[in-house]
Amino acid sequence: MARRLVCVFPGQGSQFVGMGQDLYERDADVRALYHEANEALGYDLQRLCFEGPAETLRFTQHTQPAILVHSVAVWTVLRKGTCQPVLLAGHSLGEYAALVAAGSLAFADAVRLVHSRGRFMQDAVPPGQGSMAAMLGVERQTVEVLCAEFAGAGVLQPANYNAPGQIVIAGETARVRAMVQAVKERKLGRTVLLNVSAPFHCAMLQPAAEQLATVLEKVVVHPCAIPVIANVTAQPHSSPHNITTLLMAQVCAPVQWEDSMRYAVAQGCESFLEVGPGTVLAGMMKRIAPQVDVLALDDLLRA
Repeated sequence: MARRLVCVFPGQGSQFVGMGQDLYERDADVRALYHEANEALGYDLQRLCFEGPAETLRFTQHTQPAILVHSVAVWTVLRKGTCQPVLLAGHSLGEYAALVAAGSLAFADAVRLVHSRGRFMQDAVPPGQGSMAAMLGVERQTVEVLCAEFAGAGVLQPANYNAPGQIVIAGETARVRAMVQAVKERKLGRTVLLNVSAPFHCAMLQPAAEQLATVLEKVVVHPCAIPVIANVTAQPHSSPHNITTLLMAQVCAPVQWEDSMRYAVAQGCESFLEVGPGTVLAGMMKRIAPQVDVLALDDLLRA
């Protein structure tokens, strides 16, 4: 009997110069995707992905469509084989790629959406005013209590519930740094200040959520042909209206990744495949559910 598979799509930070070039060179459908993306964006995303420079690729408004296009390209190749997932999910930005794979969003619409999303998120907070930090080995309840303690009248909140012992916080820079210092002094775990361009998934990005809402209103959203787990609820999207609402909410809400993967396991998923650049999500899954098989993407593509 075939093993039940969940396919997941990575988020921002997994990009690298040269990603997707091998698929582009050997698959006509992948070449068509990059050409369609170039037309949708009005600039040469293909060249930026393949040749860089890395500094330009790291700009949020370029990174987001670059990762989405690469992820959909990998998905396009996978679907020519025997890949038959019962569930899809994507980490933050990756949720858009999952919705394309599910037939909910048209590819060109998704490319334009994430380009706008990246620009809105980048512009929402002036440089230096917001930060993010990873809390490693700190219990979920402890992170939440500390966020409440150091937020005061400002913004400090969990941004990514990635895996057991791996939670990312976001908020005003002074508050993030104060909490990082407290974790060190109280010997609660390790902390890493993240090199990011904005404090993603926190209330400081409310202006970006409002701008994204006006763009989402103009996009046709279809029901998912394959269920897609929403970041905000860790449950499958229930309707096109629900998809639009949760994509808007996702900008300021924490990514419930651990709970999303636990939902997949509870639905009987025994195998996990990361579709897109990098292996960050595979590493998280090994911490969340060690009993699940994490499949090697390269092996599947050669099969």
